[in-house]
Amino acid sequence: MQCTVEWNGPEGMLFVSKTGSGHVTAMDGAPEGGGNNLAPRPMEMILTGAGGCAAYDVVLILKRGRQDISHCSVAITGERADTDPKVFTKIHFVFTVKGKNLSEKVVERAVNLSHTKYCSAVAMLEKTAEITHEIKILEA
Repeated sequence: MQCTVEWNGPEGMLFVSKTGSGHVTAMDGAPEGGGNNLAPRPMEMILTGAGGCAAYDVVLILKRGRQDISHCSVAITGERADTDPKVFTKIHFVFTVKGKNLSEKVVERAVNLSHTKYCSAVAMLEKTAEITHEIKILEA
């Protein structure tokens, strides 16, 4: 896996990332940090990646378990250390899963498997952050 990140200077702090799979994304900073608020912050991208990784796992586990799932989203909040490096110290995931006749036990198992076995992003983040989650199940 590889990517390149290039500064779009000389004005501001916009960076463009090109991934090995051929995709492009942008990152920027807040105005008080020299950015122009044109794109997500790098640390927001880390939370986004963790959410995508975990949600991907949950959907895949539920589909492989022949669950009738029609929607999955995850809202993530993170708290960071006050001093540099300002690593995440707490991250909370709220999974909302919608489907027909979904068991809370089955969805909880899928989330637990993601967080303890499959999601590489969560595995890295748990080295500095307390990871917690909750689940909301909606009937389709």
